[in-house]
Amino acid sequence: MNKMILTNASVVTPDEIFKGTVVVDEDGMIEELSQSASQVKGAIDCEGDFLVPGLVELHTDNLEKYFTPRPGVTWPSRSAVVTHDAQIVASGITTVFDALSLGDVVHGSSRLKNLEDMISALQLAENDKVHRANHYLHLRCEVSYEGVLGLFDALVDHPMVHLVSVMDHSPGQRQFVKEEKYREYYQGKYGFSDEQLAEFIRKQKEASAKYSASARHSIVNRCHLNDIPLASHDDATTEHADEARDNRMTVAEFPTTVEAAKASHQHGLSVLMGAPNIVRGGSHSGNVAAKELAENGVLDILSSDYYPASLMDAAFKLAALDNDYDLPKAIKTVSDTPAKSAGLNDRGAIELGKRADLVWVKSAGEHPLIRHVWNRGQRVY
Repeated sequence: MNKMILTNASVVTPDEIFKGTVVVDEDGMIEELSQSASQVKGAIDCEGDFLVPGLVELHTDNLEKYFTPRPGVTWPSRSAVVTHDAQIVASGITTVFDALSLGDVVHGSSRLKNLEDMISALQLAENDKVHRANHYLHLRCEVSYEGVLGLFDALVDHPMVHLVSVMDHSPGQRQFVKEEKYREYYQGKYGFSDEQLAEFIRKQKEASAKYSASARHSIVNRCHLNDIPLASHDDATTEHADEARDNRMTVAEFPTTVEAAKASHQHGLSVLMGAPNIVRGGSHSGNVAAKELAENGVLDILSSDYYPASLMDAAFKLAALDNDYDLPKAIKTVSDTPAKSAGLNDRGAIELGKRADLVWVKSAGEHPLIRHVWNRGQRVY
């Protein structure tokens, strides 16, 4: 590629915003930063708009909806992967961890049926170089699922696996401390009668008691042997946070209380919350609001979760809320911090020597408009 110059940009670095120029070398790395305008012929005029680092997404299940766009409908795998990738880059995300569930709370779910096809399709797209974003795998291990260890052992050595989380969605704990929320969620999702739901809850609690502790222990140990970063999930108590610290985890996904988030942050874990939580103003499960963690200074990472476009929206909205997060600090929650937490130190910030993963953003009222995206200096949107 040729050298690229982006000028007249409001450049957002981890510490400041300056008006100036970014020079990208022939290898797609940031070669020069300048607080003056470039007069070089061919320099791209960013018209004073923001230039932010490419977003890093650690936990999205967006791919699943393209494989099963409606209940009972399976979509061709290559088309599903390419369409998912297009939505990802259009949202300003240049590095994405596709979160795939190993296990589910119901047997025979589309998540499990599509698991092998999703991984194969992602790998083939990677081999054929059709991805515009960089894709990694995040294995979401449902430790109360009887077959989770078999699925995990079959995938842990896959070259795209770079993050593993351990979770337990059984009722009465973590995401669903309030059992009425569990009832509301699963009755709405699966249409259970009261009798069916009571039996479902009994089986989920029984499975958690039988499998969760031993599966969690085995998965954590295997990740340490393979040097794979680990995330806890839905921590609700200081005991959960202590367990994550003792298991040498680096990310605390979706803590459900201020107490757990504060303890995780103090232990050195990066606290991750849903960007939709910021955009919508609260948790759909009735748990702690992400903005409340920001007010306490313990919000470290945002994830788009199920809605990719929420990531950029949430970063700008976070910077506009009443807290200590200015725009550089808010952008770090969707770029620099998630990259470092997953062991990717070559991206996530507009700094000399980093990858030129860049997003040109125009401020347009409450919605930041993404105009162009570059992945390692190559324009992909």
